[in-house]
Amino acid sequence: MSRPLPVAGRRPVAARELLAVSADGSRIHVEIHGQEGAPAVVLSHGWTCNTSFWDAQIRDLAVDHRVIAYDQRGHGTSPVAARDGYSTDALADDLEAVLAATLAPGEKAVLAGHSMGGMTIMSASRRPELREHTAAVLLCSTGSSRLLAESLVVPMRAGAVRTRLTRAILGARAPLGPVTPVSRRILKYGTMGAGSAPDRVETCARIVHACPRIPRVAWGNVLAELDLDEGVRELRVPTAIIAGTEDRLTPPVHARALAAALPDCLGLTELAGVGHMTPVEAPETVTAKIRELVTAYLPSGPDRDARGTTDIEGKEEVA
Repeated sequence: MSRPLPVAGRRPVAARELLAVSADGSRIHVEIHGQEGAPAVVLSHGWTCNTSFWDAQIRDLAVDHRVIAYDQRGHGTSPVAARDGYSTDALADDLEAVLAATLAPGEKAVLAGHSMGGMTIMSASRRPELREHTAAVLLCSTGSSRLLAESLVVPMRAGAVRTRLTRAILGARAPLGPVTPVSRRILKYGTMGAGSAPDRVETCARIVHACPRIPRVAWGNVLAELDLDEGVRELRVPTAIIAGTEDRLTPPVHARALAAALPDCLGLTELAGVGHMTPVEAPETVTAKIRELVTAYLPSGPDRDARGTTDIEGKEEVA
């Protein structure tokens, strides 16, 4: 039986927090959980989410791993970027900054990305920091291109009309407002499996509704034009894939395309009855896959000291 997720307000407490400074000066909020010197795992969340999306993984893995989670720009406590600060290059820049700020030179980590977080890893696949620091990757509920054409959020036949309606949803400027029974039902339909437990639907609704409108719309427009197929072909590290069979946002067709294109694919796990929010809907499976990758590709090494400089508002800022 699935364990309930921690209730709101009872988040894992980070051992340390810092601000990584991205290429354009954007500050990225980073949490580090667990013990220095333990095998490192880096978690990259998806569109409209934040570090709390990974709470189940953090709580489990931090017992014997060093877990690094960060808020994508404009999400969580990472500030909203300038108008031109939203792009796949910005995703890659931010991930590079996080890796440089938290891992010692040459230190390897297992990277896990959900949805836009997986796209972040694909976007950064040719970046020096990613190649230096990545031992293996887990891609959850993600795709590299054709997001609008393949989306099943709008329940109608594939074609130009469905694509236009899906684009309108991704770029919708209306505020989400408070979580209500109606908004929970809408979110569950669009992003989760029909059998998702109410507490997990509530968790996802609370996280998504907390995302500010400006970055939600800006990143939605980026995703509408996404083309990272070349980044997939350049992701030359062992990579596992997890997808839900009821994912309407990034249906399994995307996961199967990734599995066929990746140079070193470790296989695709399709979770029956699970939707788009795999780390919340199937936390044990996602955590177990991360542990499996750590065991196979990240042997324990000497203590790894993160590099930090000036303390700002109780956080280190790392350039």
